[in-house]
Amino acid sequence: MLGRQGWALSSSLKYFFLALALITGLFGLSADVFAHAVAEGDKGYIQEITGVNLIPFIYLGAKHMVTGYDHLLFLLGVIFFLYRMQHIAIYVSLFAIGHSTTMLLGVYFNIGINSYLIDAIIGFSVVYKALDNLGAFQRWLGFQPNTKAATLIFGLFHGFGLSTKIIEYEISPDGLVPNLLAFNVGVEIGQLLALAMILIGMSFWRKTPSFFRHAYTANVAMMSAGFMLVGYQLTGYFVI
Repeated sequence: MLGRQGWALSSSLKYFFLALALITGLFGLSADVFAHAVAEGDKGYIQEITGVNLIPFIYLGAKHMVTGYDHLLFLLGVIFFLYRMQHIAIYVSLFAIGHSTTMLLGVYFNIGINSYLIDAIIGFSVVYKALDNLGAFQRWLGFQPNTKAATLIFGLFHGFGLSTKIIEYEISPDGLVPNLLAFNVGVEIGQLLALAMILIGMSFWRKTPSFFRHAYTANVAMMSAGFMLVGYQLTGYFVI
């Protein structure tokens, strides 16, 4: 029989290979599906329209967040061990403030960052949060880094990831500010929808004995996915 550590290692490997299979499957698809890329139909729409189009941009923002797996992984890590709604609200608000600030200012002032590098940092944010949930920094550094500051800072990077992609699509300056604000409203709506789904799933899971048994392996899987995303993006930066 496996001991507790052996069982944890076995479960961790199972989750690792599951994450590996999922990410590898994504790698077989077009690079356009990764991180902050926009679907071809939406990309063409963004490039062609002019003037104020609030509803379409709200829809695009919500769609981006709900389908943005890097955002969702980070949010999952952030709320993984948060039980009180006021604590969840604080952390999600900090992430939203960071995300919104750099997305809006980045596009408005045309501040672009290499998409591979910024998406690698976003992948690292998932790794960081998983390690934080595993208590790694407390053991390695002897103290706990400020989790609220980390959430805000990584939120800034997530926003730069989106602003960089929007800049690449050369959105029309006609109606730029209202459209960006509408897009950001959509992003926040999408974030609330995604968060609600995550919390519903987490609430059911937390009521079962398996939550604490599998919390370690779930965060190892999250960390593995983050490392693979970092590796993919850095490969793209140096090779493509």
